[in-house]
Amino acid sequence: MAWLALVVGFGAIVPVVPTGAAVSAAAALAFHTHPLLVLPVIAAGAAGAYVGDLVMYAMCRAGGEQLARRLRWLRDEEHLAVVKQRLQRSQVPVLLVSRLLPGGRVPVLLAAAFLGLSWRTFVVANVPACLLWSVVYAGIGVAGGSIFPSPWQGVIAAVVLVVVITWVVGLISRRRAARDAEAEAETA
Repeated sequence: MAWLALVVGFGAIVPVVPTGAAVSAAAALAFHTHPLLVLPVIAAGAAGAYVGDLVMYAMCRAGGEQLARRLRWLRDEEHLAVVKQRLQRSQVPVLLVSRLLPGGRVPVLLAAAFLGLSWRTFVVANVPACLLWSVVYAGIGVAGGSIFPSPWQGVIAAVVLVVVITWVVGLISRRRAARDAEAEAETA
């Protein structure tokens, strides 16, 4: 399970690695081997996500806006302003939701760093966020693994399911953003 924690930790720092698919695939394999092995998969996924988020938050706090612009994490300043407002109102729920939404984690980490969210708050609030994220993706893997009789089929089903869910959520987000921009243009 250490390999899974390393993959997820690396993917939390380098956001192009499909960490959710890794947890889902490991859960599908674990389900076929021995269903109780899903628990260590959840723990390893959550631990990797947590450590990766700590590193990413430290980078955001240390590097600030210059680092965010250089790595092209800061694309939409208006979106970042909205995230900052949400974070000021309710820190823990925003961190929880951001971990579950594809592409939502980095803007929230940036906003939290720019707002100066204390390390203590981040460290405590990120525990349930990472655990919930790992449970959700392991659940997807178990669902994929339970549908098919062979482990490799369950792994493929879990990965495809994660990709489809990520694509649908991204599509909905893009459409919502386009609709909001259109409404804003009409009022201006």
